[in-house]
Amino acid sequence: MTGSGRDVCDIRTTMPATLQAVEEFIAEFCRQLQAHLGQSQSFDAQLLAREALINAVVHGCGSDAGGQVRCRVRLKGGCLTILVADSGKGFDWRAARAREAGLAEASGRGIEILRKYATRVRYNDKGNAVTISKTLLVRE
Repeated sequence: MTGSGRDVCDIRTTMPATLQAVEEFIAEFCRQLQAHLGQSQSFDAQLLAREALINAVVHGCGSDAGGQVRCRVRLKGGCLTILVADSGKGFDWRAARAREAGLAEASGRGIEILRKYATRVRYNDKGNAVTISKTLLVRE
């Protein structure tokens, strides 16, 4: 059953653009959600957050630890919202949305993953911020 409308989880952070910072954030995120989501939904939530954060670090900030990534994750009333913004120049998400990664390509599947697992994905005009929404069943 869906949640009551109260916040189950609300995490906000600004982190350096490093994969270590992403993994530390994901660990905290998982700790806060584990009592409220089943295994399948927890996987979906973790995948969406990790994918958005890694894209911000690698593509948005060029893996430059001097760059910054802001993130807010909120679970309220059965809706998970993930906002990720980076200090990079952005990208043309409209063009990227139309491309499909080839089987032999090592990257390029991020937008496809977000589309498949999220209920809704929105980018800002500049392409350096994404808001992801996912409807989930929350345990009370």
